[in-house]
Amino acid sequence: MSDAEPDPPANTGYDEWADALADGGYFVECANGHGSLPPRRVCPECGSTDLSEESLPETGEVATFSEVHVAPSGFGEEPPYVTAVVGFGSVRLTGIVRDLSAEEIEIGTPVRPDVERNDATGNRLVVFRPA
Repeated sequence: MSDAEPDPPANTGYDEWADALADGGYFVECANGHGSLPPRRVCPECGSTDLSEESLPETGEVATFSEVHVAPSGFGEEPPYVTAVVGFGSVRLTGIVRDLSAEEIEIGTPVRPDVERNDATGNRLVVFRPA
């Protein structure tokens, strides 16, 4: 038996998707027009395995948002900060809003996606910036 630390779980597909998001992004879509985020091999709506990569729109609109005053342990963000769910056509992304306060955001605010590294964890996270 070895005392070696096990390898951390791989973010299979996520790292590649995050790299792509930093350069514009993509989502997967089935022939029925259902969009979802990779990694996917099957459409979660209809079960189709015929998926194509489609370009993510350059901007999306805030669908809902919340100002966080108590951050999760180990997350690294200093509250308060704003998280949002943003619609990009047939898909939605969740991330942290940058460069806008909760008072400056409303439903429909246009934003563009980006990727940053979380200083506390080293993981990449989705962020939104004003469009």
